[in-house]
Amino acid sequence: MARIDEIAPDVYRISSYVPQINLQFNHFLIKDDDPLLFHTGMRRMFPEIRDAVAKLIDPASLRWISWSHFEVDECGSLNDWLAIAPRAEPACSQVGALVNLQDFSARPPRGLSKDDVLETGRNRFRYIPTPHLPHGWDAGVLFEERSGLLLCSDLFHQVGDREPITTDDVVERWGAAVAEYQAHPVLMDYMPYTPATRSKLEQLAALNPKMLAAMHGSTFVGDGAAALRAGADMMEREFGCYDRVDAQQPAVAGSR
Repeated sequence: MARIDEIAPDVYRISSYVPQINLQFNHFLIKDDDPLLFHTGMRRMFPEIRDAVAKLIDPASLRWISWSHFEVDECGSLNDWLAIAPRAEPACSQVGALVNLQDFSARPPRGLSKDDVLETGRNRFRYIPTPHLPHGWDAGVLFEERSGLLLCSDLFHQVGDREPITTDDVVERWGAAVAEYQAHPVLMDYMPYTPATRSKLEQLAALNPKMLAAMHGSTFVGDGAAALRAGADMMEREFGCYDRVDAQQPAVAGSR
C-alpha cells in the first residue's frame, strides 16, 4: 500500500517502496482547483497509486498530468489515468510531445516551452527544460514560484525506504546512490555529464528552491540552491567531465 504524506500545504507525496530493488517511487499530487499529478507511476502500480489519490481527491477531477521525461515510472500509466480523468491534459516538453506523446498518449498532449506555466488555482508551476538532466532529450522540471517547490524527478535520487522529508545532506545520499549504480553492470552511467550539465544545474539553483521533491527518496527542505551546486560537483566527480566542445580536435588523416 502506498504511503501518503502532506509535505507542504495541499502537496502530497504518494510513495511506493519496492524492497526487491530497495527503491521508492514517489508521485506528487497538488490538491487545488485544477489538481496536478506529477509522475503517473508504472502501469503495474496504477491501482495502488489510483487508490491513494482517491483518498485525497476524486481522480476524475485531475486537470494536469505531468512528468520530467519519457520513462515507465514517470509516465507509464498515463493512459490509465486519462481513462478515468476526462478533463486531464498531459503536459510535457515540446520534444516529448513531438517524439513520444503524439503516438503514446490517448489524448493530445500540451507541449511546454521554457517558462510556460501550469496554473492549478493557488499554484503556478513554471516549466524549466533540462535536456539530458537527469536524463533524456525531453527532460524538464516544474517549479512552483510562490512556495519554492521544485519537482525535480531523478535529481537527488536516494536508495532505500526513506522518510518523507529530510533536512539532512541529501547530496551525500545522492552521491551514495550514484556510486552504487556506477558499480552495477547494467545501471551504470544512467545520468550523463555533459558540457551543459553544470550550467543547467546553475539555472535551477538560481531559482532558489526551498523544497526539492525527488522521485526516489526523501523530499529535501532547506537551501536548494546550495544542494544543486553541490550536486553539480558530485556529478562531475562521479561521472567525469567531458572535454570542452570547442577543444582542439586531432587532425584527421588527409584533411588540411
